[in-house]
Amino acid sequence: MRISAEWLADPAVAQVFALFSGGGYQIFAVGGCVRNAAMGLPVADVDFATDARPKDVMALAHSAGIRPLPTGIDHGTVTLLIEGQSFEVTTFRRDVETDGRHAVIAFADDMATDAARRDFTINALYVDVDGMVHDPMRGLADIRTRAIRFIGDGRARIAEDALRILRFFRFYACYGDPAAGPDADGLSACAAGADLLAGLSAERVGAEMRKLLAAADPAPAVGTMAIAGILHRILPGADAAMLAAMIDQETRQAPPLPPDWRRRLAALGAEGAETSLCLSQAETRHIAAIRTALTAGEPVEVAAYRHGADVAVSAQMIIDATGGGSGAAGVQGRAAFGAAQVFPITAHDLMPPHVPGPVLGAALKRLEAAWIAAGFSMPDGALEAARLDAETGPK
Repeated sequence: MRISAEWLADPAVAQVFALFSGGGYQIFAVGGCVRNAAMGLPVADVDFATDARPKDVMALAHSAGIRPLPTGIDHGTVTLLIEGQSFEVTTFRRDVETDGRHAVIAFADDMATDAARRDFTINALYVDVDGMVHDPMRGLADIRTRAIRFIGDGRARIAEDALRILRFFRFYACYGDPAAGPDADGLSACAAGADLLAGLSAERVGAEMRKLLAAADPAPAVGTMAIAGILHRILPGADAAMLAAMIDQETRQAPPLPPDWRRRLAALGAEGAETSLCLSQAETRHIAAIRTALTAGEPVEVAAYRHGADVAVSAQMIIDATGGGSGAAGVQGRAAFGAAQVFPITAHDLMPPHVPGPVLGAALKRLEAAWIAAGFSMPDGALEAARLDAETGPK
């Protein structure tokens, strides 16, 4: 099979091919860029595999005036910076020793050996400068059926790196056929290796789950994770059915809501996700705001005024998914309206500074509540009443 992809015509990509082939080395674009091109999907990064050793990659780059970065040189990876783009070039490898998290590797001389250590068949695709795809693990056949299959024995692949359990479900969510279901052997291997997840760092688990939940529709994959006993190992208390119902609400909007992994995580209702997924402070605050909006149960306009449009829309999707909302259209527009509102009154508008702060603050809150209740407009006489309220205190 020959692919035709825009990135193959990129001058910087062509320069990488020419640099290595001119030096007498094998060079192929590899992995996700080939997979996505074969599936007609966007390509974000172009990575390369070569038989050149890292020291030779560095020397070639210097000879061509290209800046090399030894980003993962101990594992065979050098990053080349060309015309504002970065390309990872990795020497063919084979695993010598693995412990479920890290691998000791040795360099190899051929593509087939390199392909055999990769995780899934659809990731073991290589393409040369002419666009010809080299497929040592029959990944193209699996692309045609949208099957996510481990290379070789799935249990062995998982024993090498337990993160491949989560990658299996993420790739199923992004590239698999939900109607056909996941590969039975792969699913069995993931379920059998579930205990190994405990050895993974929260950072690696979190990075993988963010990507999974950002898929167009991760509900079938997450539901399968729950059935296989994997979901609750990383997200105790997670409700996969709730996620599916909420994603259904996302698709009903006009336009449909784009994926937001934070909204999906909030819908799952998992316990301790802040720690188990190593969320940042900003991510934790965002999800906490969704939960606050859910508890308050205010109209989406008001929630957006208080927390922002994204939080308000997310909370409304979850409310609608439980059957507690109207499911009415226009949620995004209503949220945008609420988020744009600015309370027009300050403490200075109410009274001179001799009024005690707590009294002034209470009067402002009551005035703001009246303003919100009136559809973000000031009721007649409300400002004067608030001034009197601040001067005399609440009755």
